[in-house]
Amino acid sequence: MKVLLLNGSANRNGNTFTALTEIANQLKKNGVEAEIMQLGNKPVRGCIACGQCREKGLGRCVFDDDICNTLVGKLNEADALVVGSPVYYGQPNGAVLAVLQRAFFSGAKVQNKPAAAVAICRRGGATAAFQTMNMIFEMTNMPLVTSQYWNIAYGRTPGEAAQDTEGMQTMRTLANNMAWLLKKIHTGGNPDYPEREEWNPMHFIR
Repeated sequence: MKVLLLNGSANRNGNTFTALTEIANQLKKNGVEAEIMQLGNKPVRGCIACGQCREKGLGRCVFDDDICNTLVGKLNEADALVVGSPVYYGQPNGAVLAVLQRAFFSGAKVQNKPAAAVAICRRGGATAAFQTMNMIFEMTNMPLVTSQYWNIAYGRTPGEAAQDTEGMQTMRTLANNMAWLLKKIHTGGNPDYPEREEWNPMHFIR
């Protein structure tokens, strides 16, 4: 069992990394492999709605000049996902939203994989950013993993979030819940996922 943790901050060793490291260490204590993937600070494309990924059946984005397709590959291999982001103006980092939108749309295999979002902020806006990240999971049949509180931690300067004792406990509880759910899914044979109806979209313009 392996959990991919995406650090959606341009700061490699900032507070988002601090929170994700707390989760990763606790997952390992539960016998679950964890990998932190850095979004980094190189440019990330937004989706241009060209549709080539689906028309050509690529299973990845047609643009291969940033981190998106690396993320697709890691998502396909992982059993679960945690996405962490700093809060910018009450929203997640725009780059992390751009790469998630492209990775999910172009063919990343995520259905039925547990997922969680983590928001890090100096003071406010964390709940709005947290919900924004959760929405992509809710639309793709990914079970949301919860904690004792919203998955939020506070800090300004790099590493300061470690002083948020409740926030770090929230991260460890999230990891324990993630490990528990993964073990439930991956032990005892077929997890017997719910049967999915064929998608029947309705457009209001006829």
